[in-house]
Amino acid sequence: MTFERPSASEVLLADDHPLVRSALKQLLEGRPDLKVVGEATDGREAVELCRRLHPDVVLMDVRMPHLDGLQATRYLKEEHPQIIVLMLTALEDPDHLFEATRAGAAGYILKHASHEELLGAVYEALDGEFPLDRSLVADLLKRVAGEYERPREAQQGLRSEQHGKEKPQQPLHEALTPREAEVLTLLAQGRTNREIARRLTISPGTAKLHVHHVIKKLGVSDRTQAALHAIKFGLSCLLLLIC
Repeated sequence: MTFERPSASEVLLADDHPLVRSALKQLLEGRPDLKVVGEATDGREAVELCRRLHPDVVLMDVRMPHLDGLQATRYLKEEHPQIIVLMLTALEDPDHLFEATRAGAAGYILKHASHEELLGAVYEALDGEFPLDRSLVADLLKRVAGEYERPREAQQGLRSEQHGKEKPQQPLHEALTPREAEVLTLLAQGRTNREIARRLTISPGTAKLHVHHVIKKLGVSDRTQAALHAIKFGLSCLLLLIC
């Protein structure tokens, strides 16, 4: 498989093992369109370097001293929501993935993945794709939707008791065009850009452009977080169409 990008994307490596960082750096810098701009040995250093370097992507180890990868991702995404975070993990654990995604990660990379799989995950995230297995994406979004629905139902009950005194929150999807709402629905089903294109009878390039517009309008860094953001702010009616 061949990957090409028009300009170099900047990557930050965060792992407490120097051999892991060295291997990742060698692999990524072998690509003309990827540039390693910094290395962190723990989560705290990763957050500090991101404040200074503003990379496009962070490869974040889950287990690190001082501040683990999950907590570092939470801090990082609060300050820089546009930065894409891919978690580095040794195990494909759905519960672990759930927590990582809730923290703000776009997906994960297994440490024993092949070079092609690792590069593929990085490029997929940069291109607005899901760097995750589709079945895991579907299960993840259903689980998150269920968690958000319970507190939302309680809040709606409280508002009804207050006789409508509170001004209802403006629906998030009002910022989206009808086509973008369709794209978000398919995106939440774990569809790739090519599948979205086939479903909507548009070109893959147009589908990719719509996905990027949706991500930008929702103020997130990737399609995983776009789906979760939509659930959080009341578009569960779309996202519960997951197949």
